[in-house]
Amino acid sequence: MSTINHVRSFLSSKFDMKFLGDAKKILGMNIIRNRGNSTICLNQISYIEKVLNKFGMASATAVNVPLAAHFMLNKEQCPKSETDINSMRNVPYSNAIGSVMYMMVSTRPDIAYSVSCLSRYMANPGVVHWNAVKWLLRYLKHSLNYGLMFSKCDKGVELTGYVDSNYANDKDNRKSTTSYVFTLCGACVSWKSQLQHIVALSTTESEYIAITEAFKEALWLKGLLNEISMLTGKVTVFSDSQSGIQLCKNPVFHDRTKHIDVRFHFIRDIVSKGLIFLEKIPSEYNPADMGTKCLPVSKFMSCLKILKFDTCD
Repeated sequence: MSTINHVRSFLSSKFDMKFLGDAKKILGMNIIRNRGNSTICLNQISYIEKVLNKFGMASATAVNVPLAAHFMLNKEQCPKSETDINSMRNVPYSNAIGSVMYMMVSTRPDIAYSVSCLSRYMANPGVVHWNAVKWLLRYLKHSLNYGLMFSKCDKGVELTGYVDSNYANDKDNRKSTTSYVFTLCGACVSWKSQLQHIVALSTTESEYIAITEAFKEALWLKGLLNEISMLTGKVTVFSDSQSGIQLCKNPVFHDRTKHIDVRFHFIRDIVSKGLIFLEKIPSEYNPADMGTKCLPVSKFMSCLKILKFDTCD
């Protein structure tokens, strides 16, 4: 508290300020503080309710996963005739994607994969794509009170990452999906689900590319935390791919990997210097899995539990 008072006094000496007490909202996010449990939760209840009303989904039946596997989204579902294209022009697809994307980047790692998939068809969405958007909105109704939960660190402040990939899962160009999440003291602070920019030729290669992306984010987060003198523990990234980990730690040159671009090999240098640790984790304990595919309810909820992503009480 003394540090807060010191900072407040310093800022007051430079600017005209009015102290209004604890923050309640910021950029459309609710800040819910529980001093008894020493927790802070961020959610977007008001914003989600506004979006549901805007797109006429406030009374829709709720569902418990953000995207169902039966949609099988691809470009073949895009309208081809002029009549179908014109009929879809009246559908606020891009508007809806923009709305859910703001939720995703702010407080909702649980919808990262869904938003990544749905945003690929903004140029020419079809009926199936729009139905998938409405499904996502129905999930947001179900998870209205979900948010990011932060609690104090009992031990050292450690940055932990989880990474996964799904090989050639994109139906249109056979690219793989990269997913990673990072936690600080167990709370989710960074996440991404994105198609890889090149077509990987094997599962090992797709995992290797995903680990590279996770390491880039880990280095940035590590630098930020060191800048504010917050990081006291090590930085560890967990992957469920034994072959990907072996490729990072044992840089043997052979035919199956000789074609991989040199820009992905920088992780070998990072690992050898001990700047970031790369470890194996069983797939069932890897929350990054939810950013690579549609999961059954039990597995999806397990991922959320690992990330302390739950209702804000």
